[in-house]
Amino acid sequence: MERTLEVNDQITIGGQPSEAELMDLGSRGFRSIVNFRNADEDDHSLSPDFEGDIVKAGGMTYVHIPVTMKAMDARQVDEFRSRYPDLPKPVFGHCKSGKRAGAMALMMLAVADGITGDQAIQRAEELRIDCDQPELKAFIIKYVDSHLKSPPMTLSN
Repeated sequence: MERTLEVNDQITIGGQPSEAELMDLGSRGFRSIVNFRNADEDDHSLSPDFEGDIVKAGGMTYVHIPVTMKAMDARQVDEFRSRYPDLPKPVFGHCKSGKRAGAMALMMLAVADGITGDQAIQRAEELRIDCDQPELKAFIIKYVDSHLKSPPMTLSN
């Protein structure tokens, strides 16, 4: 499995796990797997359905939300945000490299924490979540800012 990153104690992100690594995730304590890959991606050794079968056989919950970098939209993020609270924790989210999974986790947490899009990008840098593509960075900022419930409070002297 490519690089993994523990975002917090509830969610870890990474690249595509192999069949053996998927089976091992349950023994490592993960209770849910979220797959952000499309079924027709290059270098996709496991179909989403087969991956789901492996995850479920391991006693974990499986969710598939296909996302592409070129066609990422607010509906996909909204779906993840709506499903996440009910997922047994901890959750392992993945895509091919971990970049989409990181962006999805980042947006979900930023909206929940009520921070701005620029603050979310700063958090990504602190956590070493890779948001180096200008289009991805712009999407994250736009999504997070458009979902702020109210502006962050500031203290004045």
